[in-house]
Amino acid sequence: MNLENRLSEKVKEAVQTIYEQEVTYDLIQIQRTRREFTGDFTVVVFPLLRFSKKPPEQTGEEIGDFLKEKIEEVSDYNIIKGFLNLVIDSSFWLKFLNSLRNIDALYKNYFPGNNEKIAVEFSSPNTNKPLHLGHIRNNLLGYSVSRIFEASGRKVSKVNLVNDRGIHICKSMLAWKKWGQGVTPEGTGQKGDKLVGDFYVKFDQAYKEEQEELIAKGYSKEEAQEKSSLMREARKMLSEWEAGNEEVMNLWKMMNKWVLDGFEATYNDLGVSFDRTYYESEVYKKGKEEIQKGLEKNVFFRKSDGSVWADLSDRDLDQKILLRSDGTSVYMTQDIGTAIRRKEELHFDKHVYVVGNEQNYHFQVLKIILDKLGYEWSENLFHLAYGMVELPEGKMKSREGTVVDADDLIEEMIQNAREITQSSGKLSEFSDNQKEQIYKQIALGALKYFILKVDPKRNMTFDPKESIDFNGNTGPFIQYSYARINSLKDKADISLPSEVNEMIQLNDKEIQLIKQIHKYVQVIEEAAEAMNPSLIANYVYDLAKEYNQFYHDYSVLKADRKELVVFRLNLSLQVAKVIKEAMWLMGIDLPERM
Repeated sequence: MNLENRLSEKVKEAVQTIYEQEVTYDLIQIQRTRREFTGDFTVVVFPLLRFSKKPPEQTGEEIGDFLKEKIEEVSDYNIIKGFLNLVIDSSFWLKFLNSLRNIDALYKNYFPGNNEKIAVEFSSPNTNKPLHLGHIRNNLLGYSVSRIFEASGRKVSKVNLVNDRGIHICKSMLAWKKWGQGVTPEGTGQKGDKLVGDFYVKFDQAYKEEQEELIAKGYSKEEAQEKSSLMREARKMLSEWEAGNEEVMNLWKMMNKWVLDGFEATYNDLGVSFDRTYYESEVYKKGKEEIQKGLEKNVFFRKSDGSVWADLSDRDLDQKILLRSDGTSVYMTQDIGTAIRRKEELHFDKHVYVVGNEQNYHFQVLKIILDKLGYEWSENLFHLAYGMVELPEGKMKSREGTVVDADDLIEEMIQNAREITQSSGKLSEFSDNQKEQIYKQIALGALKYFILKVDPKRNMTFDPKESIDFNGNTGPFIQYSYARINSLKDKADISLPSEVNEMIQLNDKEIQLIKQIHKYVQVIEEAAEAMNPSLIANYVYDLAKEYNQFYHDYSVLKADRKELVVFRLNLSLQVAKVIKEAMWLMGIDLPERM
């Protein structure tokens, strides 16, 4: 049992013994003591006053005396208004540090597994354009949240849904057919996803020109959109695709493969992988079947033009289209089918969709429709909504071709890492191959950390130059801190014993470092519950910053006593272990030397 749980039990026992009252655990609030006060753990006294019938200070003193008597690790306490601050004896922190010596992964000692099965869907790209900066945030969030869930004992399935059908796909197909002149990725040397994306932009440009011509003839914007011959052709192609037209299907298969090959290369560069990949083209029919069942049960209704809708007015929402008048499906159709199929295959207890916050309404409706269809497990669907990511120069637009491709951004980050590192002379003793590997680790570490350190719910601006700074709250700063500790291990001419002498007197900075390590598993659980990797990111930055201050103030290998050298080296290596593990939770690799 960890110390926090023991404290909770003893507070419960204190109320029962002193005040002869039963208290539930939800009223026992124990938190880390704020840095400006003396203490390690704080018991919030206010919820307990209903049992003591005494002032906060007196209640705190009585419970503090009880805890000091019953828990040997509690060496002292103080009371600030309604807060009981407990001081933990330094021997506890040394014992805790010794307990980590033979543990490969710290979290494995605390989270043996709660057997909750979680499906996490992320990436979910459209096969009409390459992955861009927004997709990077999506992929990094989904992958990191999956690892955090796993670290907290859950069983995770990382799933991707490739949106490989629909009107947007037909737009790029139609543009290639009209203006492509048989061009291929092999013939141009261009990645397939980029080539297809160029034709998607070309369609939109031609579509806008056609609308402008119609508007100039006196049509309204809505009428121009309706009369557009290009859009009619795209809709016709979609109908032919759903009907299985051989020519359309062959074109679709060819262009889809170009894009999927391009995606795979980008995923490899990002270090992202999936346990299962679903394709909209394979699951949308399941959704259409469910819509038909809903029609037969009068859950849905058909309008005079043949389109099928869900009436959500009983849930204070409007009507939602599920099938167009020509019988073709929409996003909601396939999401209904996909959710049902995943439940059947993965038997999840919880399903998390990592999708931008502009889709809040979509997932609200998805849960309602599944509930109306009789699927009670729909209440276990969660939308991890994240904010928009921009560059310093502003927003990006796919249709106008102003997005920043993920591949281009990764290459720019590697070049930035190369230039900054070369100018510092940090890697002069490495071979060219070693340097290139480290440049990539620094670049991706900078990119991933900068994005994940921001709360997912917030919009953010990604600044490539700021992200790769070796000072401040950045990935490279943490990577360098880890490499610095590794250099100590290489320079040390002693072998570490199995345990550190527990009679050593610790200074405040050493205690603070051990306390920060001790906090790690709590942060993992908080990050898992909140589905928020920024809690991990900011924790590991605080740990690295705390260590660098310690390293600046105290010598490790030149301490005046051998037992102190052993202790400080062991402390340093445990800090490095936690840094490496926490960065792994964010998908970030650490160079062993820099």
